Amino acid sequence: MKKFDVVIIGFGKGGKTLASEFAKNGKTVAVIEKSPEMYGGTCINIACIPTKSLVHSAEKRKYVNTSKVEFYTKAIQQKDELTDFLRNKNFHMLDDQEKITVITGEATFISNDKVKVKTAGDQLEVTADHFFINTGATPIIPPIDGVKDTEFVYDSTTLQERKVLPEKLIIIGGGYIGLEFASMYANFGSEVTVLDGNKIFLPNEDQDIANEVKKVLEEKHITIEVNAKVESVKDQSGGVVVTYNKNNSIEEVCGHAVLLATGRKPNTEGLGLENTSVEVNDKGAVVVDDFLKTTANHIWALGDVNGGPQFTYISLDDFRIVKNQLFGDGSYTKKERTNVPYSVFIDPVLSHVGLNEKMAKEKGLEYQVVSMPAAGIPRARIVEQTEGYLKALVNPKTKEVLGCTLFCAESSEMINIVRVAMEAKLPYTFLRDTIFTHPTMSESLNDLFSKVD
Repeated sequence: MKKFDVVIIGFGKGGKTLASEFAKNGKTVAVIEKSPEMYGGTCINIACIPTKSLVHSAEKRKYVNTSKVEFYTKAIQQKDELTDFLRNKNFHMLDDQEKITVITGEATFISNDKVKVKTAGDQLEVTADHFFINTGATPIIPPIDGVKDTEFVYDSTTLQERKVLPEKLIIIGGGYIGLEFASMYANFGSEVTVLDGNKIFLPNEDQDIANEVKKVLEEKHITIEVNAKVESVKDQSGGVVVTYNKNNSIEEVCGHAVLLATGRKPNTEGLGLENTSVEVNDKGAVVVDDFLKTTANHIWALGDVNGGPQFTYISLDDFRIVKNQLFGDGSYTKKERTNVPYSVFIDPVLSHVGLNEKMAKEKGLEYQVVSMPAAGIPRARIVEQTEGYLKALVNPKTKEVLGCTLFCAESSEMINIVRVAMEAKLPYTFLRDTIFTHPTMSESLNDLFSKVD
């Protein structure tokens, strides 16, 4: 039995940052990671960083003369080199610290205060005063006939490992992950079909935004089938055929690869939580309070595994909550986390913060809508990305910004400016009258908010 002050299960953003904080405060820390390919967590190895590397490469393809097959192979190689570098950096960032020990192995709770770790060649037990579950999420495999029997079905992780560009890619799922891969692979040169089970495209977005996104994707020759219920997947010569039901009509589409983009679920299987007093909800997420503490007094859960928004920056904010609780005054909790922004890295990027018009109507709020096409922005013409649409909601009484959706080039940077103004409860006139450099996409916020009456 080995005793630590702190045991963190999982090498994700929240956990690794917390490990350094504990070490800085003189505590001994064990970070347990199941796979040596996951040092640094999901974002660095299989999600944000590698996918955005591929998105960046795909956007450059139109400027080079190499074949799409050769270009894709090089993009995968560049992505692998980047993740290898970051994985090694993250491992040494923790393991080189005197107070931190990285243990590579599979952790299973034996009780509330004891964990068994099965490594490649051994087994050990560890105990601690504090435990933190930071195991992330894993792809959902839908119960589709044949989906586990074909060699051509991938999830968002395994598709990135494929070295050969699929000539025809079929994506099951029309959510943000599916659309990001659709845009990326269309830019690489694949023929892409998206089978979206929803009755309407992007049902959580305002209809005008959803229509604009659909139009832009279809202009990339992406086929989007809405209300398509996939029934089966099976191999055929050199590829795969997917059968789906659309409006009571049975249809088929053939391809060389299928991407399952049907969501991710908290990664709690195999943790042995049934041996503890830690509760898990019906979706498999660890139940936590506003301080991220589980139903076991000395066990917390950070990141995707606790069922919150599945973003790396939320995992980092989870760290801030725990840090404030254990080393601060305990004033910062999940209740104080508001106006969480997000960006979907299609081309151009779709970003949002706060309320959209649909949400505002459901809440019965009074609001004014302002909007403008991205084509009117000088910078958009300079970078040759004139597609898109900008939209914001303003409270006519308080003059504060209620929400903003930016579907345009560089929106992933712009949305953070809007979020800061919202958090500071500044009136829309702050964005309308701020001096931005020129020519930039940010200065379009001057024009957008000048449309408020």
